[in-house]
Amino acid sequence: LVADRVRRQPLLIACQAVGAMVVMLLVLVHGRDQVWLIWLVMVAYGTTATFISAAKSALLVTIVPREQLGDANGFLNTMAEGLRLVTPLVGAGVFTLAGGAVVAELDAGTFVIAAVALMRLRVTEPAPAPREEHWLAEMAAGFRHIWRSLPLRRIMLALILVLAVLGFLETAFFAVVTSGLHRPASFVGVLISIQGVGAIAGGLSAASAMRRCLETRLTAIGIAAVGVGSAICVVPAYAAGIVPMAVVVIAALLVGFGLPWLVVGSSTLVQRQTPLSLQGRVDAAYGLLFGGFQTASIGVGAILIGALGYVPSLLAVGTVCLLATGYLLTRAEAAPLIGDELTGATCGG
Repeated sequence: LVADRVRRQPLLIACQAVGAMVVMLLVLVHGRDQVWLIWLVMVAYGTTATFISAAKSALLVTIVPREQLGDANGFLNTMAEGLRLVTPLVGAGVFTLAGGAVVAELDAGTFVIAAVALMRLRVTEPAPAPREEHWLAEMAAGFRHIWRSLPLRRIMLALILVLAVLGFLETAFFAVVTSGLHRPASFVGVLISIQGVGAIAGGLSAASAMRRCLETRLTAIGIAAVGVGSAICVVPAYAAGIVPMAVVVIAALLVGFGLPWLVVGSSTLVQRQTPLSLQGRVDAAYGLLFGGFQTASIGVGAILIGALGYVPSLLAVGTVCLLATGYLLTRAEAAPLIGDELTGATCGG
């Protein structure tokens, strides 16, 4: 709601400043007695990230032409996946050499750099729309828009179906490594790196693929890749030798490659099908559905894998993903763009 009631650029700058101050609180942690401070920082960090996500999506629609939103989302996803591969290693190295306080200071510095970059961005944003309903109704406007828009409702129903099982992979990868491949749990880090390579490739190719197959089909193909990658991970339960290892590596690449297509396709459709005045609330609703169902499925997956093993869980992920793919592919058509005030902003370097 906040991201739709104020100008997005100043909001993003303020959030980056708050993020820097929040992270700097970790400098005060010196022992177990300050664990509560770590929890406080995590909650504040997550809250700030939610505001940043909503405002960033809305500002992106303001400064990027609609036909280039796929390229922008693909670039951002690729950068995020690339940094996700590198920054944990850098952070661990700095922590070992210089301690946690230096890591916190460097992290806070990234927020400052982002704030400065945003201040240098010249953007003329349209005036925020005045409030027309009770604040509770306005908060629910994002969900209402998703439900009333046929293209968004279809893609969200498919995503909810997928996200209800996608979290199973968090625990299943550990089970595949330890029980299937008979490797130490630390080998999961290798698979995550391989998945990251696939994700970078997926992010780089998403925009060009979307120009040929539209957002809904791109999302469906991404879901299919995740489903196939998940299903073939059961091979180590039935085979021995080098074949299971090769199959799991291919599976990690497929899952990594498919996720950016899923994210870029669905997020671009959301942006293109949403008026500028609702961008913040719809993005928040999208993020809540995405994160909420995936988080819940992680817990459910851990219970199921503990009780039944990893094979049924992985087959469930594969089956659900393929069902969702079929649902989207039989309903994938070009959706009309929402035009209202999307053209009312200008941007300069």
